[in-house]
Amino acid sequence: MNKNTSHKTAVVTGGTSGIGLTLAQGLSNAGYDVIAAGLNPPQSDDEKITFIELDITDKGAVKSLFSDLNQLDILINAAGIIRREAELDPDVFEETINVNLNGTMRACAAARSLLSQSSGSIVNIASMLSYFGGGLVPGYAASKGGIMQLTKSLAIAYAGDNIRVNALAPGWIKTPLTENLQNDDKRSEAILSRTPLGRWGTPEDLVGPALFLIGSDAKFITGSLLNVDGGYAAM
Repeated sequence: MNKNTSHKTAVVTGGTSGIGLTLAQGLSNAGYDVIAAGLNPPQSDDEKITFIELDITDKGAVKSLFSDLNQLDILINAAGIIRREAELDPDVFEETINVNLNGTMRACAAARSLLSQSSGSIVNIASMLSYFGGGLVPGYAASKGGIMQLTKSLAIAYAGDNIRVNALAPGWIKTPLTENLQNDDKRSEAILSRTPLGRWGTPEDLVGPALFLIGSDAKFITGSLLNVDGGYAAM
């Protein structure tokens, strides 16, 4: 175990699948004690990760998760949904905002007290759609734009508690959420033609940037959005 992370605890919301699960595994491999919270926890023999069921829209459950902890050093907010086309319906739009944006705020607020005790760090998961509109995903785009501003705002609000708040903005990443786009040759070609590095990203591409943001090398970085997009936003 890395001596610098020994006995440090991290919570990853949305940590039971996709990007969140990969980040949970990456933190565990780096020596953190990890609690991966989300829907449908996997059956796992990994004793270094504790998987728990969590509905991020359940205010009581979110508060309970953190009130049951004695220590918290890192919070990564990766819980999120996307409902292409359906988000044009106001009800689905509202649901998407409630999970992606409100859920992130719930977790940050519930974790604040513990993180202040450890001078901890928060990493939120934003998106390229924090910058760009999405005609089929207005709820997702609005929530990710909100996460960018929430990150900046909480960086200011929590600075007095010595809590750093940053975000990762993934580009087009190979996950179940993008499977339909990966399998659509026309859409995939359009994405890759705009991505200077010329490939889809993988969840593993986010691990190093996350470890940097929560580590001592980033101790003077807060309120920042780090693109992990293969250059997509530069075009």
